[in-house]
Amino acid sequence: MDGRFFGFKEKRMAKKVVRRQKKVVAKAKRPAASRVKPVAVKAKAAPEKAPVRGKGYSKADLEHFRTIIMEKRKEILEELETLKSNMMDSTTGEYTSENSAYSLHMEQGTDTMEREKTFLFASREGKFLNHLDDALKRIEKGDYGFCNDCGRLIEKERLEAVPHAQLCVECKLKRGK
Repeated sequence: MDGRFFGFKEKRMAKKVVRRQKKVVAKAKRPAASRVKPVAVKAKAAPEKAPVRGKGYSKADLEHFRTIIMEKRKEILEELETLKSNMMDSTTGEYTSENSAYSLHMEQGTDTMEREKTFLFASREGKFLNHLDDALKRIEKGDYGFCNDCGRLIEKERLEAVPHAQLCVECKLKRGK
């Protein structure tokens, strides 16, 4: 390379740096109010509000749903207890380890995979239990059985099949979940 070209490039870069530094100093000298750039704020459309909720389910219906939820909750707690007993060593009370006396390398991999599946099942059951607890709270507050999106009453058959449902079938299909 030619030394002149290299020197020319360095000079050009130095001039750019000096210009930038001058701009920074000039901005710092200006009052704070003039340094703030105006930002265009986009007006957000107001979210669609659910229509005013009409009359909900009767006390007998709510008690029916509460019984369904409590039965499912009892089943989940029993399953969680079973999963916990499968994961725990009954003699020590600690989680079973992969270093058991009978395990070889391939068996250790299988044991680890089974333990991970058990943890996954326990996690899903715990999440379902939280949904059921939320449904019980909604029954207490008087919000149970109403769709969160459209505000209409969720069909009784849907609530019997999925007692923790918060959306009617139409709104659930619209969401695509």
